[in-house]
Amino acid sequence: MTVRQHTATELVYCIFDLQRALRCATAASARPADLGVALEGVLRFIADGGGQSRASDIAARLGVGPSALSRQVAELEEHAMIKREPDPADGRAHLLSISDSGRSYLAEIQHRRASTVQQMLAGWSEEDAAHTAGTVQQLTATLRAAVVPTPRAHKTGTTQDHQSQTLAGVN
Repeated sequence: MTVRQHTATELVYCIFDLQRALRCATAASARPADLGVALEGVLRFIADGGGQSRASDIAARLGVGPSALSRQVAELEEHAMIKREPDPADGRAHLLSISDSGRSYLAEIQHRRASTVQQMLAGWSEEDAAHTAGTVQQLTATLRAAVVPTPRAHKTGTTQDHQSQTLAGVN
């Protein structure tokens, strides 16, 4: 069974709309001291790495260039949310790990966001919410598996991952 072009297009726009709606919804629980969604996303990926993750692996998973990630890592380091150590296997690379304060921050923000969304979904059943979460997880896993890391191509003075742009609807 193949998904039609129209359905795929609709799905892309629905996902973008969901992303915007979720940002607006979770902004209701934001506090002035929060890091912001970009830094929190980087922090979450570092935490999901388990022990230590190479900066280049995090950049590839996020679909950003090394210089963008480097700035975000520096800011997370300033806030004592992560630790950065030289990679013993490659002196040019760094290993990133989440600090105790970073772990606490993520737990607190996750709790606040989940509480906000929980209130907003008051009319939903547990089964509907769990089914939706499973569908989103399946979609995410399918998209991630389909994106094979490719050499980064230069485009107007910046590095862009063509395949990531295509999936995002840029090209």
